[in-house]
Amino acid sequence: MSVFSRLSDIINANLNSLLDKAEDPEKIVRLMIQEMEDTLVEVRSAAAKVIAERKERERQLSLLDLEQSDWQHKAELALRKDREDLARAALSHKAALGDQHKAVAQDLTILGDNLVKLNDDIAKLQAKLQDAKARQRTIVIRAQNAQTSLKARTQIHSAKIDDMLNRFDYAERRIDSVEAQAEALDLGRAKTLNQAFADLESEDRIKGELEALKARLQQPKG
Repeated sequence: MSVFSRLSDIINANLNSLLDKAEDPEKIVRLMIQEMEDTLVEVRSAAAKVIAERKERERQLSLLDLEQSDWQHKAELALRKDREDLARAALSHKAALGDQHKAVAQDLTILGDNLVKLNDDIAKLQAKLQDAKARQRTIVIRAQNAQTSLKARTQIHSAKIDDMLNRFDYAERRIDSVEAQAEALDLGRAKTLNQAFADLESEDRIKGELEALKARLQQPKG
């Protein structure tokens, strides 16, 4: 593809449409910027060649003007010396130089038109390049913000999960505490019940000893 075909494609490209269709807009903009910068270098190089050619044609025109003037003077000299044949030859040579002058002037006009077109294309390409660079900065910022937002959302989500797990652990600990209190109450009741039976056994033993003591006291003394 020639530089001018690429230039036309770039200038006519709809950047919004390309970005909307792209899976990786940042990459597309980066590649387009590289393509635009490369094309801009080539177009400027082409413009420099046109400028050089235009200067060369301008020099040719200046030389042709001098030569035509010189042959004009020669024709006048020949007439003053009554050499009409030489005057005619001089004017004929001057006319040939005039034809060359006309052709070079046409070339110069074409080169001037081409240079105007190149300058216009360069301006359009620079505008596209500035737009692409602005889009690149915007897209990079948007991508960074999206990553930051995603990271923040992920952290918030993780924090919610951690909070839920912590609350679950706290609930389990509360249940364990209640169960422990219940078990402690049961243990207390079991101890009281055992103590009650121990008290009954002690009461029976004391009652038996009391009866035995009464019986000995009631026996007649000998």
